[in-house]
Order: sequence, then structure tokens, then C-alpha cells
Amino acid sequence: MAQGTLLWVDDEIELLRPHIIFLEKKEYEVVTATNGQDAIDLCQEQNFDLIFLDENMPGLTGLETLQRIKEVNPTVPTVMVTKSEEENIMDQAIGAKIADYLIKPVNPNQILLTLKRHLHKRAIETDQTNSSYQQNFGNISMQINDARNLDDWKEVYKKLVFWELELAETDSPMKEMIQMQKSDANQEFAKFIMKNYIDWLNDPDHRPIMSPDIFKKVIFPLLNAGEQVYLVVFDNFRYDQWRVISQQLADDFTFDENLYVSILPTATQYARNSIFAGLMPNQIATMFPELWVDEDEEEGKNLNEAPLIQTQLDRYRRSETFSYSKLNHSAETEKLVNQFRQLSTKQLNVIVVNFIDMLSHARTESTMVRELASDEIAYRSITSSWFRHSPVSELFHALANTNAKIVITTDHGSIRVNNPTKIIGDKNTNTNLRYKLGKNLSYNAKDLFVLKNPKMAFLPAPNLSTSYVFAKGDTFFAYPNNYNYYVSYYRNTFQHGGISMEEMLIPLVTLTSKRKR
Repeated sequence: MAQGTLLWVDDEIELLRPHIIFLEKKEYEVVTATNGQDAIDLCQEQNFDLIFLDENMPGLTGLETLQRIKEVNPTVPTVMVTKSEEENIMDQAIGAKIADYLIKPVNPNQILLTLKRHLHKRAIETDQTNSSYQQNFGNISMQINDARNLDDWKEVYKKLVFWELELAETDSPMKEMIQMQKSDANQEFAKFIMKNYIDWLNDPDHRPIMSPDIFKKVIFPLLNAGEQVYLVVFDNFRYDQWRVISQQLADDFTFDENLYVSILPTATQYARNSIFAGLMPNQIATMFPELWVDEDEEEGKNLNEAPLIQTQLDRYRRSETFSYSKLNHSAETEKLVNQFRQLSTKQLNVIVVNFIDMLSHARTESTMVRELASDEIAYRSITSSWFRHSPVSELFHALANTNAKIVITTDHGSIRVNNPTKIIGDKNTNTNLRYKLGKNLSYNAKDLFVLKNPKMAFLPAPNLSTSYVFAKGDTFFAYPNNYNYYVSYYRNTFQHGGISMEEMLIPLVTLTSKRKR
């Protein structure tokens, strides 16, 4: 079976006969033409996998031929082969979207490398990535088993995301294996969280950075150093999504990248309010009852964020001026970009971007969106495409022209759920699929992290008998009534509120512009 069908166009084709014989021995089928018009006719008659095209030919030039071939087959990769080293010829060829540019005389290895790069790249990358991941599989498994502290778990998660992203770019059958390894890691991670979580909450001076610590440990030190700070909070933002967006920011910024721990529940009402108040949820409810919204209240759960920021500034006796903006759609973002100069008068600017959370909910509720974001790879792709084409990218272009420090973070991540577990509660039980609070809850405890005493986790307790239960790994809650329908509807959706690396180990990145300083 041929490695591929090539068209080589050159008015001195007989001089290239040794190269053609070399390619035929490598099992390529090579069709030749001595002028541009014949090449165009051949392209109309059959499909080629790649075209080698001489620039300097009588009649139609290589560039003219290229333009005509692109009209016939716009996707075929074309390699310009020429004696000319003139820069304007190179510029025109690149502008015409050639695949590669070779200077005569070419040797067989150059030709072979070009073919591997443009015809066999994905297969070669798949083989190499498969081999590399297989070699690392055992080491990652050992890291999972040996993880003893949060830094160990951060490294495990970063490594799993690295290989997940590497394998996603290939046709590798190992994609299922990385998901299984991540599932195993999440089981062990849940044990780690259950063992350490309450101790962390009771030792704020020595614990890892958690939701209520963001301002105290990250934002305030930057302000103390005289920096203007932009805190950009992407709601429901996973580390893998940060990795794909970071590629679009790399030309403009350097990154100081970290992960921090979201509090439980990993849900906006709790985690984001905790960030802005610098307090745990029951502390907010006690100290600022007018700013806390209970689960059973109809009011929006995140309407008091600017006042909560002010309470934190006041509590630490800070006098910085700040702005707060919430971006739910493109028009609001465009307005903020147009008014960007006004932000430069503030020492702290907090910007909440809600698109990713809206995408997650839309994916649950819309069959069409679920098809578009069928798995993690597609979910990342949509996130990346949205960022590239949204006014939010314009906002970051504007930020790149400032001397400010930009801190990108989130309140929590999300996980694709597949494993239902039954739960029974009364009519006042909350609707979230990854955590429940209420009285007289009935459940299988082995699937869950159970908190009988919410005060231990600094969580509000509407009733004396209120308890919280958190799903682990890819588990989600389902009620016995209409169970099969419920499970089929919510299985394979992205949810948050429980315990997993994806939900709890989340980006905390400081950006510095490359253009300024």
C-alpha cells in the first residue's frame, strides 16, 4: 500500500529522477508534470496527498500555478521547491499558504522530512506519545500511591493534565487509559481531602492557599508592593482549560502559575463568596447576614460580591480604591473594554467572567450544546474558541499594554459525572448534583464525604439536624423516583460541588506583560 500519492511539478523533472526513484522505493506513488498547466489539469483529474512545485517555470510560474491549484483543491499541502532565495518570493509563497519552502538543491532526507512533517505527523506523534505515556504510566501510578501532601497532589494532577492534553492531539487509544488513571487518582485524592480538610480549616496560618486566603495571601501583597492589580475570576474554570487558554496569552504575558484549593462545596455561592469576603461561609452568614443568601432563598446567590469585597478591605483596614465588574455576555465585555481607561484610576479591579459556567449549564440543558461539547477535549476546544473570538481576549490585549499585575483564578472547577448514587431527602433538599444539605438525608455513605456537623467545615446549618454530603470522583446524586430518566439525563454532564481534583485544584496565575516594565 502506497504511503501517499505525490505530484512533482518541475520543468527539469528528468534531473530529479534520482529523488523520484528514492521516493518510489519508500512506497510513495509519484506523478510528474513539467509545467503549471499540466499540473492544474492533473489536479482536476485526481487527488494528491502533497505537491512539490517549482517556482521558476516557463509559462505559468510556480506562484501562479499554486493559486490555480488552490482553486481546485484548497486543502492539498504544497511545497515550493526553488533555486530562488529572494525574500519577496518567500513572502509571496508564505502568503499563498504553502506548506513548506525548500531551496534547491534538495537532498533526499530533506524531502523525506517534509513528507513526514506534512503527511505522517499525526501518526508519528501518536506513536511517540503512546510510547512516552506508556513509559510514564508506572511512574504516575507510583506518584498517586505515594502522594502524601498537597504539593504531591498538585504534581500528580499537573502531570495527568499534561498527558491528557498530549494524547488529545493524537489518535491514541491511550485516551481511555489516562481517564482511568485520573479516576484512580481521584479516589485517592478524595481520601486525602477527607483526612486533611477539617484540619486545614482550623489552621489558617499554615494551611495551603484556600478560597478565603486569595486576597490576604496573593492580592494584598501585590498591592503592598505598589502594583495595580486586576483580579480576573473565570467562573467554573478548570486547570486544563487554563492550559489551552494560556497558549493564546503566551505572546503577551509571562506566567507565575500555581494551583490552590477550593473550599467545599465547590459551588459559586460558597467558594466565590468566600474569595471575596475572605471568610468561610458560616462566618459570612454570621457577620454579614444581609449579604449571605441561604440555599432555600429565591434571591441570586452571588449578587453581593462587591459589598463582600468592601467588607474584606475594611476588615484589613485597607484604603485601596477598587472596581467590580461582572461579565455575563459580550455586550458587557465590549462596554468594559471601551471604558478601560476608567479602570486605570483604580488600584484594584475585580472582573468576574461567567461564560464557562454558562457553557457548563447549557451543556446540561441543551442537546445541541451537549453534542458540541461531548467530552473534555471538545469542552476545552469550545472554551479556547470562545476566548479567541470573544471581547475577553480584547480585554487581555488592553491589559498587556499596562504595567499592572493580572491575577487569573476561579472559584471552582467541574467534573464530567458518570456514576449515579441514590439519595433521599425532603422537599427542602437543595438541587445540586454533587452536594446535598438537609435533615434526614438517606444515602450510601461509602460513595460520599459526610459532614454531620457543618460547623466543623464552617458551613451554615439552617437546622440543628442539617448535614452535608459531598460526592467523590465522578459520582452524582440521583433520586429513586424516576431514577432511570434522571440518570440518563445527567450522566456525562459537567457538574461541580463535590470532591475531585478537577473541582478543587484550580488555577491561580499571576500574569506580567512582556510589553511593559
